[in-house]
Amino acid sequence: MRRARPALRARLRAEVVWEYLTRHNLAQNAFARRAGIDPGYFSQMMNGRRFPSPQMRARLMVALEITEFDDLFVMEAVA
Repeated sequence: MRRARPALRARLRAEVVWEYLTRHNLAQNAFARRAGIDPGYFSQMMNGRRFPSPQMRARLMVALEITEFDDLFVMEAVA
């Protein structure tokens, strides 16, 4: 019998985002609004309580000027 591979989800690497916000002198809410993201949802992603969809991951990568997926996200197995 074959085992199913565990489902994976992408966790936002908050330390990368904080570095960007610091370099650009932006507050978390100001960045979220500028990127077209609900500030509450963005806060939950930053705290690891929510996980971005593929569309949201693409939007974050553009807003943060990051081209490599692994620079901004960590893939983890769903428990």
